[in-house]
This record gives sequence, C-alpha cells and structure tokens, in this order.
Amino acid sequence: TNRLNVTKIVTQMPASTRFAVAVHILTLLALQDEALTSDYIAGSVSTNPVVVRRILGALKQAGLVTAAHGPRGGFTLAVAAREINLRAVYEAVEERNVIAIHGNPNPQCPVGRTIENILGGVTNRAEEAMLRDLAATSLAKLVGQVQRRNAGAC
Repeated sequence: TNRLNVTKIVTQMPASTRFAVAVHILTLLALQDEALTSDYIAGSVSTNPVVVRRILGALKQAGLVTAAHGPRGGFTLAVAAREINLRAVYEAVEERNVIAIHGNPNPQCPVGRTIENILGGVTNRAEEAMLRDLAATSLAKLVGQVQRRNAGAC
C-alpha cells in the first residue's frame, strides 16, 4: 500500500505549462502584424487573461515582447522570431529545474546521505541536454511549422 500512496502523490504533482503557454503566445504574436491584447491571446491559449498577463510580464522582462498602452495597445515581439530561441523562452518563464530533487533525505541512511549528489549529476546532465536542444530551436522554426500545418490561421 505504501507504493500505491507514493505513486498517487507523484502523479498528482502538476507539471508546469508556463513554457508551453509562453511558446504559444510568442508564436501567435509572430504570426500577427499588429499588437494583441492579453484578452485576445487568452482566447487563443484558452486560459484566463491573468495567466497570460503573468507570462507576458516575464517575457517582457526577458526582452522578448514589448507592450504598448492605449486604444491600439497590446503586445508584440520585441525581436524577430528568428532571434528568439526556445531556451530563452524557457529561462524567462520557468522557475525550477526540470527534475527536482527532494531536499531532506535522512542523513542516517546510506542512500539518504549520498543520493542527492549522485542523482544531481544525472539530472544536471539531462537538463543541460534539454537546454542545448532548446537553444538550437528558434521560434521562427515553430512559426514555420504552424504556417505549413494551418496556413497561419488561429
């Protein structure tokens, strides 16, 4: 029964969707010739505008989007889509490592004493591989895929 409880807890931990939503937002902005409001973007993402505004704030702080105020205001890309790589997006919106390591193992246990260092090396290499792949993928590449599959319609 203990194994079932651990499995239940692990499967209930939500994965972050900030990166996926940020890429959706940036792709949408890249496909538009005009500034988009957070309400419009939220309709495309199918989420609350508050969620979109939080992510747009992080993207703005990272220099990936700009905001204009007023009646024709909204968000646009700050740089060309070809200049934005997915690593920059990931680092702008995600706050934690891909694979978290629990921080309080029992130091009296032989596994508890050593597992963080051992597992840390493995997870660091895995995360670096992911970040290298994200850095090699531009937003423009995703925009092109969306255009080919949907003729750019949203």
